[in-house]
Amino acid sequence: MNKAIKCTGITKYFYQARKNEKSTWNIFEKFKKGERIRVLNGITFNVRKGEIYGILGPNGSGKSTLIRIISTLLLPDEGEVTVYGLNVVTDCYKVRHLINRVSVEAAFFKKLTVMENILFSARLYGMEAGKALKKAAEILKDLDFSEDKINESVEDLSRGQQQKVAIARALLTEPKLLLLDEPTTGLDPKAKKEVQKFILGKIKNQNVTVILTTHDMEEADKLCDRIAIIKDGHFIAEDTPEGLKRKSGENKSDISLEDVFLQLTEEVAA
Repeated sequence: MNKAIKCTGITKYFYQARKNEKSTWNIFEKFKKGERIRVLNGITFNVRKGEIYGILGPNGSGKSTLIRIISTLLLPDEGEVTVYGLNVVTDCYKVRHLINRVSVEAAFFKKLTVMENILFSARLYGMEAGKALKKAAEILKDLDFSEDKINESVEDLSRGQQQKVAIARALLTEPKLLLLDEPTTGLDPKAKKEVQKFILGKIKNQNVTVILTTHDMEEADKLCDRIAIIKDGHFIAEDTPEGLKRKSGENKSDISLEDVFLQLTEEVAA
């Protein structure tokens, strides 16, 4: 079995209050009023082991909701997700030991140092402190993280440095599945290239399965083996970056993934 992730018919609803309604607590009343929005609509796809699979879509298209379902943070209303054969609902605790996640806004104890944050995460997974420190130092070195900043508090680091720490923390547990939710958003060009190089090199060579969401089309083109484009809770296209460009219908040798993305999302919106 070569499938790391199998998603079948994933549907998710959220509830929305009326504009003039002050309280948002009475969910059952809203349900009776039919005030629910379908944010994912029957999504089905598979991700192979060791694959970097990109999910691209406009803001509000449902990609972060899908990531949260795969990572066991949200329950699907319909459908099923398995990670390495384990159901994300019934086997959620086992799934959590196989995955880790880096989001656009990584959560830290900002007053603690880099290593104190990493050691806290290591303890949650039952890792021995000495092993965790050694492994974290190796990952940070591969990410070109300055050694003299390891004992600085996280709040004193730049956005790019914080994101490198988040990646090191995520890889500390040797996950089989790494969820990267806009990992380079807000980074300067140098930090972005360093993170992308690390994903293509170290992570890819370790045969870690990756799901990547990003608004950077050039990044997706460079990093992803396959890409799905999501719009209004639907997958409207799925292929390799080159396959998507060929299917665009444009006979241009210089067509970009951004051109394809805009063409597809605008056609669906029309």
